[in-house]
Amino acid sequence: MRNIILTGFMGTGKTAVGRVVAQQLDRVFVDTDAKIETLAGKEIFEIFTRDGQETFRNMEREVCRELSAKQDLVIATGGRTLIDQANRELMMKSATVICLTATRDEIIHRLNGTDVTTRPLLGEHPEAAIDRLLETRRATYESFPWRIDTTHLSIKEVAERVIEIAQERTFTVRYPGGEYEIKIGDGLLSHLGEMLKDKVSGRIAIVTNTIVAPLYAASLEESLRDAGLDPFTCVIEDGEEHKRLTTVEQLYEEFLAGGLDRSGTVVSLGGGVTGDIAGFAAATFMRGVKFVQVPTTLLSMVDASVGGKTGVDLTAGKNLVGAFKFPELVLIDPRVLNSLPDQEIRNGAAEAIKHGIIADLDLFDRLKEGPLTFTPELIERILKVKIEIVEEDPYEHGRREVLNLGHTVGHAIEQVSQFSVPHGAAVAIGLVAAARIAAELAHADHDLTAQVESALSAWGLPIKVPDLPIPEVIQALSRDKKRKNGRIRFVLPRKIGKVKVTENVSAEMIQSILQQMKGE
Repeated sequence: MRNIILTGFMGTGKTAVGRVVAQQLDRVFVDTDAKIETLAGKEIFEIFTRDGQETFRNMEREVCRELSAKQDLVIATGGRTLIDQANRELMMKSATVICLTATRDEIIHRLNGTDVTTRPLLGEHPEAAIDRLLETRRATYESFPWRIDTTHLSIKEVAERVIEIAQERTFTVRYPGGEYEIKIGDGLLSHLGEMLKDKVSGRIAIVTNTIVAPLYAASLEESLRDAGLDPFTCVIEDGEEHKRLTTVEQLYEEFLAGGLDRSGTVVSLGGGVTGDIAGFAAATFMRGVKFVQVPTTLLSMVDASVGGKTGVDLTAGKNLVGAFKFPELVLIDPRVLNSLPDQEIRNGAAEAIKHGIIADLDLFDRLKEGPLTFTPELIERILKVKIEIVEEDPYEHGRREVLNLGHTVGHAIEQVSQFSVPHGAAVAIGLVAAARIAAELAHADHDLTAQVESALSAWGLPIKVPDLPIPEVIQALSRDKKRKNGRIRFVLPRKIGKVKVTENVSAEMIQSILQQMKGE
């Protein structure tokens, strides 16, 4: 419902693009100059020549006050409207502002032959006036976070990009000493450069894997180069078995060969494994460089890319070596989900269901019926469960531990299966085990187990233990990094939307539950 405002210099296409955007979104279009003419009962040229420019600017301020109180509009402003700081602050409170630009020569070409009565600021020497006005307004135009160069684009192409930006969802995650934004929107992947050019400098190392690189690495590099940035790509092997220190060492060598230094940035382009490895490398290379997350799997979008955890595995267990590394930005483009196999969508669904069990009954109810489309709105809803928790406990000294629901057994199953059981499937089994343990300890009713199993089954996720030696699973549990004072800590659901952490779960009880789940 936020307004969409198109601002920028004359001749960049604000009015033409605005009309197309309004038509496609079924919104009302408003041109501020046209509205001023209607209010004044005279053309802008007359206002300038008879009443003076200050009269026009006062009317412009009044129109801004009126429009800022409304919603669901597409607004094209005059070229100077949002250079006025008061107008800018007022309008941006209720709108997504996009600045349209074009090269000087293209603007002159588009305005060639313009009647001075429609462009009173051009005067008798339009080219000189354009040069002067562009120079005085350049800093303000460049300060808008969203800018589209319309020089080589059609009106339709610009309108499509405006709609993509307007539908983007942005929110902030705060941690001690800083904050970072998460941006979610269809088509954002190819516009990373726009979002980073004011945040980073130096060389940029894109860390991706052998599956993702052929799909998206080239377009990501192009986006960064178009924004004046200097990227190079490092490709690592895909899969949990490669989440080791040897892979991190490989990246260090490639960073050095690519000229990455302490002013540089590492961009992770891939799933949770790639993000963990790239983030750990970014946290430790030259004692830390900037880090950006571009997740390409549902699992990494709804969980792994947010919260700052990075790490690698040892033979003894998962994520036993790691560091907290908070990103500069997390960019989520749901369109890339279209390239994923169904198994990868199911893996992400397991984490999404987990978030519902932890703290969001309504979210669980949306997911429990089975496959649906993961829209930007739904991804945001899933993420907000985690964001609330990690903001309260960024370094896992307390409440953040609840995010490990399903992971204690899940990680052990992954390890014993030598990662033939995918993470999401392992977490699903872990969620069932946690629900059954909760029922056994009288922390939850038995119908909770049925609810959890039904939701997971609706997504085609496993609810039984695969053919693995249970004693080895118990042994892997004993090496879990979440244990304290030699005791295994379990997150257990009490009901949908509420969980608790306990140490009162014996190895014998776990073994009995897992054996039951295997034998059914």
